[in-house]
Amino acid sequence: MQFADYLSRHGLKLTRERRLVLNEVFRQNDHFQADELLFRMQKKNVRVSKATLYRTLALLVRAGLLREEVFGERHSHYEHILGQQHHDHLVCLACGRIEEFRNDEIEQAQDEICAQHGFQPTGHRMEIHGYCRECWKKKEEDGR
Repeated sequence: MQFADYLSRHGLKLTRERRLVLNEVFRQNDHFQADELLFRMQKKNVRVSKATLYRTLALLVRAGLLREEVFGERHSHYEHILGQQHHDHLVCLACGRIEEFRNDEIEQAQDEICAQHGFQPTGHRMEIHGYCRECWKKKEEDGR
């Protein structure tokens, strides 16, 4: 298991609490915030301290199993990336909805730009901020 190997290489143990967080993270199919994850775990009577949850999320990010994203806010959103194809995000400024998309032409253009500049990329993040269809419609109806 990749997480157990990562922990072992860093002199850490896969504790019961870390395993509970890991299992809950991989039950998520969408972006989530740490407090949302903690609330879901508490609703299931899974007891993990807030500090343990945050430390475990940080370990999962460093182990390459979780991606931490900050979408123009002051708090992080997470998504598991194991077995997931690279994608980018559309972020609604009104409701906070995050929509994933993939575009091969954008990916190709980024590769070409890097090659032109002799740049070796290790990754990238693309976010497009604006309004989802529903929020834009409401803004138009409100005359804003």
